[in-house]
Amino acid sequence: MTLLIVESNPHLAGIWRRHIERCGRHVLVAHGQDEAVEILQTVPIALILLNVMLRDGSAFAVADYASYRHPGVRVLFVTSANFFSDGSIFNHVANACAYMPVSTPPEDLAAMVEHYAAKT
Repeated sequence: MTLLIVESNPHLAGIWRRHIERCGRHVLVAHGQDEAVEILQTVPIALILLNVMLRDGSAFAVADYASYRHPGVRVLFVTSANFFSDGSIFNHVANACAYMPVSTPPEDLAAMVEHYAAKT
């Protein structure tokens, strides 16, 4: 199973990547919408860890394209903003499976990835 991390902050994406790779997962990283779409066009992705607040592009466009290109792909959203804290993101993004603060410890994010990866 290949996981795609879409995170604008390279340092944070690297931390998440290392924790998830320790669980035996193959991980690719994109830092914006264009990079993520390029990966989605060429690589089968089973799960996406996606920051709602991308510096380059739209997280919703990435999630929507992923749903089109890889039906059934799940998206674990992370954010530092209070947007969607009411859970409404699940009304806007059909393939959303979780919504967590960006401050979630990396080992907890890796556990969430493992949880949802077991269902793919």
